[in-house]
Amino acid sequence: MLIQWFPGHMHKASKEIKASLEHVDLMIEILDARIPFSSQNPALAKLRGDKPCIKVLSKCDLADEKLTLEWQAYLEREQGVKTLAVAMGQPEKIKQLTALCHKLVPRLESRSKPLHALITGIPNVGKSTIINILAGRTIAKTGDEPAVTKYQQRIDLGNGLVLFDTPGVLWGNIENKNSGYRLAASGAIKDTAFTHENVASFVAEYLLQHYPDLLKARFQINVLPESESELMNVIGKKRGCLRSGGRIELDKVAKILIGELRSATLGRITLETPENVEIELAELEIIRAEKAAKKLAREQSKKRGH
Repeated sequence: MLIQWFPGHMHKASKEIKASLEHVDLMIEILDARIPFSSQNPALAKLRGDKPCIKVLSKCDLADEKLTLEWQAYLEREQGVKTLAVAMGQPEKIKQLTALCHKLVPRLESRSKPLHALITGIPNVGKSTIINILAGRTIAKTGDEPAVTKYQQRIDLGNGLVLFDTPGVLWGNIENKNSGYRLAASGAIKDTAFTHENVASFVAEYLLQHYPDLLKARFQINVLPESESELMNVIGKKRGCLRSGGRIELDKVAKILIGELRSATLGRITLETPENVEIELAELEIIRAEKAAKKLAREQSKKRGH
């Protein structure tokens, strides 16, 4: 399996989110603009019911600008949510979130209590940075490593809005293997939980299809190879990732490719489109149906055996 990482505090956080949703007015989910679909928790849509929801596409300065707009339109149309795309270096844009919350849940004159909003998001998506900007002071701990926040916090912003901050929750069962690769590539999952070569191979194949010009420019390649394995070898030679005998050190190449993707040194890249996600969801439904049919067949076989 690609991913074997589901810390105990995340299981606890999932329960806390479910309990907190009963006492909040709306939900804010922070997504990674490079992977807007793969970075959203599939369970939250069911848990929140008809409560208003804002999906914040963070790190939009690292993502493909055109695709960010497409994703915002897709999420608002298909999920009935509001969206806001922000970069971590845009504090004024992030502060618009407060006004958007009040717009979604207008306060009655007779209402003395502030709005309560649950804010959640996967690890390393920028949630703590956003909270600190909204509060105007350092409240939430930030860091480049996933799983920094481990306990739920109640944060009164002092402007009629109270945030309930939850630990970054990564669900235990990632059915879509491509989403698993994207989460790993973006840094949402600790590097010790996956093989760099496998993730880099996925990234290389995607970049060859969707961002060939960025690859040519970054690695000074005139004619791109056809396969991801050949691309990894070319990058290895360009960057001097060689072992004795002239063999390519693929793990080193993989770390270079993933590192330059995360830092946007390669350019502004989004690792999924609404179109390819729709295809993957359709394929996933077929896989689920096949699994259900096999399970039913096993159960019927056991009954006949008795």
